Amino acid sequence: MNLDGFSMRPLTHELEKILVGGRVDKITQQNKANLTFTIRRPGKTFLLRLSTAPQNPSVHVLKKSPENLPEPPTFCMVLRKNLEGGRVAAVRQHELDRIIFFDVDSIGAGGKIQTFTLAAELIGKYSNLILISDGVIVDALKKIGTNSSRVRTVLPGQNYQLPPAQDKLDIFSVDVEKILERITAEENLRLDKAIMNSCQGFGPHTAKEVAFQAELSDLPSALEKIRDAAKNPTPCMILDTGKILAISAVKLDYLSGDVKIFPTLSELLETADDIAGSYVPPDKEKFSKLTGNELRRATNKISVLEKELAAAENADDWRIRADNLSTYRYQFKDHADDEIFVENIYDGEKISIPLDRRLTIAANVQNFYKKYDKLKRSTKFIVEQIELCREEIFYLESVAHSLTASTTNADIDEIRAELIAGGYLKDAKKKSAPSKKPQPLKFFAPDGTEILVGKNNSQNDRLTFKIAAPDDLWLHTKNITGSHVIVRSSNVSDETLQFAAEIAAHFSKARGSSKIPVDYVQCKFVKKPSGAKPGFVIFTNQRTIYVTPPENFSRQLTDKF
Repeated sequence: MNLDGFSMRPLTHELEKILVGGRVDKITQQNKANLTFTIRRPGKTFLLRLSTAPQNPSVHVLKKSPENLPEPPTFCMVLRKNLEGGRVAAVRQHELDRIIFFDVDSIGAGGKIQTFTLAAELIGKYSNLILISDGVIVDALKKIGTNSSRVRTVLPGQNYQLPPAQDKLDIFSVDVEKILERITAEENLRLDKAIMNSCQGFGPHTAKEVAFQAELSDLPSALEKIRDAAKNPTPCMILDTGKILAISAVKLDYLSGDVKIFPTLSELLETADDIAGSYVPPDKEKFSKLTGNELRRATNKISVLEKELAAAENADDWRIRADNLSTYRYQFKDHADDEIFVENIYDGEKISIPLDRRLTIAANVQNFYKKYDKLKRSTKFIVEQIELCREEIFYLESVAHSLTASTTNADIDEIRAELIAGGYLKDAKKKSAPSKKPQPLKFFAPDGTEILVGKNNSQNDRLTFKIAAPDDLWLHTKNITGSHVIVRSSNVSDETLQFAAEIAAHFSKARGSSKIPVDYVQCKFVKKPSGAKPGFVIFTNQRTIYVTPPENFSRQLTDKF
């Protein structure tokens, strides 16, 4: 879901118009993949996002300022040292490749102007940001040594080399006739594949659009049409049930779906980022992995405990064997048999008794009684351990759910504190000041009633026991991990109740399911047991409503609230 080199041509022109001549005022980094440049021009400030996220690498202008890392990484500090205070001299694309260069004139030693070039290589999982001066690499976001690539290394002090070139034609500088000759030569390939092999910068969507237009008219006209369309771009996004099918600088008539047109490519890319959720707060992946490992450990532990419980519940078998062996012990010789068969003194049925030949008959009897006593004593302990393990799994699932809903550093900080308190994470003192406490999500019902949603266990507790009033309505999916939802009203209409229940279902592990049970009750009936884990509550007097949120519910919340 990223722009091809063809669509990056109008993007480059768009950025060139608004950024050239601007001063680089500030450089910040949001996570390991995203940086933001604050660029000032007379009367206006632009936020330039540079993202190397593999699923959606891009360069575009943002509308709102993002959250930043508390401690800027080394590459961010190198950029600040060399680029802050400089002027953007040029924004250019390398041919029709997915590489955009930003030339910045900075004042160097002795007051001399030095030009640095930041290369944004937006090529999927190989995307990178590389700072260059006089053709030499100063630093890179991702350093690539010989262990990672035999074709091309990216290390400070090396001469900058472009990625290996492909023998393809530029539709903007080569006659259509030559391109047709190249496409025709690929006679064994499907038309869109032949176009991709022949035309520089053409991705699957652009090539398929040309092939589609060629069926309506002819190939030369189709090539000329898409070339002209790129000169007057129509940034578009095609969605299907809320999922992005394609984004492009030109309209894609070959695809059917929900088509959204944007005034600029930057707005298109920012919206695509929001839908795809490409911004990942620092430590989110680490905590997700930690929680997943703990969940697997707890699940495996329950499996072992259940096997032990099954064995403990069969403790009477060992007592019966011991009683029978004690009764018939004089009929058998010590160390003679691995197994004996006798009539059960309790029901007269034949039973087998395994023996340890290393022990005497009497010692085997004592061994059976010891096993019986041990298993009998362990039953109660194992049941308690299984219950504790199930509680831990339910809690860890709530943390995992919280992580999926976390979008800011402050959210992650709350989860970090929770994991430390729970003993899952070591307490590492942070150098920087802690983030501000994040606020719960806020929505409004059709009648204007305020609805609040907790994003993690800490927020759930704060929302239910500190923010909500006793008569406010509390909702939560029944026996399913999810967020606490509060309706700030003591008199809730049926329409508002339905809407709030759909929100509770949407912000739960059952999202996407149908007929999701949601409990609701006034907050005064919700209690927190002493010593309970964050987010865990008990409640009485509840009622249950079953809801199925509509397919586009997430987008409705985004669009309306």
